[in-house]
Amino acid sequence: MQIRECTVYDIPEIQVIRNLVKENKLSNPNLVTNKDCELFITEKGKGWVCEINNSIVGFAIVDLLDKNIWALFMHPNFEAKGFGKQLQQAMLDWYFSKTKETIWLGTEPGTRAEEFYTRTGWEKVGVVNNGETKFEMAYTNWLNRNN
Repeated sequence: MQIRECTVYDIPEIQVIRNLVKENKLSNPNLVTNKDCELFITEKGKGWVCEINNSIVGFAIVDLLDKNIWALFMHPNFEAKGFGKQLQQAMLDWYFSKTKETIWLGTEPGTRAEEFYTRTGWEKVGVVNNGETKFEMAYTNWLNRNN
């Protein structure tokens, strides 16, 4: 297993994973285009992929400009194996090396994703985007998460 920075050449595999997920599915797969992905990993922030045997099985993308997690998804066959946590660590370590500002994300309530973020130290702070649970992670909470 390897975590590495995402490149534009990874976008086709990222799109496959994004559309295979069982929770937080896009109502219309065309809502997130390849150009959107490229914008987020080259201009607005950065992305990482998790590879096993040279195949991408998960990815994470952070938006440094809007201070939020744009994506963190695993292929359904590779969920609950700790890879998402490693992607999150790489992403948030990078994010907090660039800014100390609180970061946020939204996810569907009652999902494994909501449980994951709660378990990994995110704080529920409200509701956004048509009822999604809004989470925040402060710099000091990220630093102290294992203490």
